[in-house]
Amino acid sequence: MSAWEVVIGLEIHTQLATRSKIFSGAATAYGATPNTQACLVDLGYPGVLPVLNEEVVRMACKFGLAVGANISRRSVFARKNYFYPDLPKGYQISQYELPIVEGGEMVITDATGKAKRIAITRAHLEEDAGKSVHEGFAENSGIDLNRAGTPLLEIVSEPDLRSAKEAVAYLRKIHAIVRYLEISDGNMQEGSFRCDANVSVRPVGQSELGTRAELKNLNSFRFVEKAINFEIERQVNLIEDGGEVVQETRLYDSDKDETRSMRSKEEANDYRYFPDPDLLPVVIDDAYINAVRASLPELPAAKQARFVQQYDLKSEDAEILTVSRAMADYFEACSESTNAGAQVIANWMLGELSAALNRDSIDISASQIAPAALAGLLTRIADATISGKIAKDVFEAMWAGQGTADEIIESKGLRQITDSSAIDAIVDEVIANNPSQASEYRAGKDKLLGFFVGQVMKASKGQANPAQVNDAVRRKLR
Repeated sequence: MSAWEVVIGLEIHTQLATRSKIFSGAATAYGATPNTQACLVDLGYPGVLPVLNEEVVRMACKFGLAVGANISRRSVFARKNYFYPDLPKGYQISQYELPIVEGGEMVITDATGKAKRIAITRAHLEEDAGKSVHEGFAENSGIDLNRAGTPLLEIVSEPDLRSAKEAVAYLRKIHAIVRYLEISDGNMQEGSFRCDANVSVRPVGQSELGTRAELKNLNSFRFVEKAINFEIERQVNLIEDGGEVVQETRLYDSDKDETRSMRSKEEANDYRYFPDPDLLPVVIDDAYINAVRASLPELPAAKQARFVQQYDLKSEDAEILTVSRAMADYFEACSESTNAGAQVIANWMLGELSAALNRDSIDISASQIAPAALAGLLTRIADATISGKIAKDVFEAMWAGQGTADEIIESKGLRQITDSSAIDAIVDEVIANNPSQASEYRAGKDKLLGFFVGQVMKASKGQANPAQVNDAVRRKLR
């Protein structure tokens, strides 16, 4: 593979989080009964006219400003003509020559750990098509038009990506941005965030691009990586065996972990684009753009840098904590409620809390433990009421809904033993019960210190202060 260079460009389809569709008042809620959220405009009835939803313009501008793009003062909707059963009008309303967002970039970290800038060609508004349904139909297919007219922002990158891992890193960055901006929920399982990957290979050193294949509708980060890697290997093997890559659209089969041909890839002129005569050009001014700019939140890269500077966090921890706005907000809310230390909070959020969230497959916004509650637990570690080991048991009880940290500590009698005379008594008893080990330690077998500490902690049911136990064991064994 070292003789080949991989070239990848992504087309990301982001469903905008509006309550109604891009050109009609029909609802966009997910999961409705088929064909109950499609009005006459969505169904393409003769005589009906589309009316642009202004909120999609604002959301597109927010994205453009967040990635440093140029916001077009004048953009035009066009008709993209093709026939498919789930496209009742016979054309899709999209933007072609004059998109609303042009340019921009996203910075990722490449395989060597260096920052790499991925250029964004454009981001344009368009309507989604309906959906062909095959499950439950023996010899036919059903058509669900609930998604027809759902607003999409298609984000097109330059072919700057050179591996599947880079593609996933870029996709994750875009995913984080649209969620930070609150212009999309980014739910990949529901189709709110999906991408097409254009993949080609060429000999190392060649400037001309190879023939590309388009991998359609990849809806998870894992599938994006697996599909691209399979396609790279397929193309290299095909060329090295004397064959030629053809320009086509391919589907990824996750069950078989392979891509397969779907149809020949169309060119732009196949779609016969022309300006939609039913829609006026979208004209916006500087005042509108400045108002949108003023509404932008602190973005992930800026928040990460601030977390490192303000809280003295490790850069890699700050990056994970700022991947989602909800995670970052949780961290800051927790920090305001305890003096346990920012790095301690980060460690617990990235450790115990993240493990519990993953185990129950829930987002941090639905956490069983609120930021103030976690802060209460960490405060009890900081003031030596409980040890870190006992705190993990308290955390699980909190997650199970058994109460606050203080309530659980009191009801279960978990308060840490810090009385030095009580600890000394336990240490004396452990040494008396293990005379041979005590003699070996005094003869120079230092590793037995851990044995005695463990026996004391066991005898105290984990409640003795570990630092005091270590000191007492050393002192008594001298």
